[in-house]
Amino acid sequence: MQSSSARARWVIGNWKMNGSLASNAALLEVLTAAPRPRPGCSIGVCVPSPYLNQAQRLLGATHVVLGAQDVSEHESGAFTGQVSAAMLREFGGRLVLVGHSERRQHNAETSEVVAAKARTAFAHGLTPVICVGETLLDRESGAAEATVSAQLAPCASLVRDAGTSLVFAYEPVWAIGTGKTATPGEAQAMHAFIREEIASFSPNARDTSILYGGSVKSSNAQALFSQVDIDGGLIGGASLVAADFLAIAAAL
Repeated sequence: MQSSSARARWVIGNWKMNGSLASNAALLEVLTAAPRPRPGCSIGVCVPSPYLNQAQRLLGATHVVLGAQDVSEHESGAFTGQVSAAMLREFGGRLVLVGHSERRQHNAETSEVVAAKARTAFAHGLTPVICVGETLLDRESGAAEATVSAQLAPCASLVRDAGTSLVFAYEPVWAIGTGKTATPGEAQAMHAFIREEIASFSPNARDTSILYGGSVKSSNAQALFSQVDIDGGLIGGASLVAADFLAIAAAL
């Protein structure tokens, strides 16, 4: 069963802290030369901030959507090292990841900060991709849904205001970069739970896109993306290899 036709479907690459001017150019050349996805489906790449200018030039008016990997919750000011939503917009950014598990872990980002970043991004015309997910300990202790619910809660008012202008991404922390992947059934169950949670904030949120992230490969993309509540994927390592990324996108 396919997901609702009312929901946008996405495959978004997260390059993380990878890339070089030469390798970026080679990768984006292949991605932009590939056929456009079918109607209602889009592909995007979230690149490290130093490469936004290069990516803006190479993507131009192509069908590949440019995104960033983080944004400040602040408009401007004495926040050394942070990047504002207005800056991302100037570089042609349309997407931005917020709350990726690596930032929650390594940068001690709370769910309240993640929600504030998402709200600032939305206010500047960016589409925030809000990441949520549980650790292996959470899952094994039966706390997976409670963990994800607590991560979603600070986004309630934003969901009411922005609705389908948001994207959520479920990324089980135990499946990121480990080679482990949630089974299609496990992923679908959590996606259905997330959809019910955000629908409790606003009924219109039932048409909000929810992506799966966690060791998605060309070999498992079709099984994952065919689940009724999974609207595509947030892709890590495989997004750095053009053939792999395009094979995953073909499963939309």
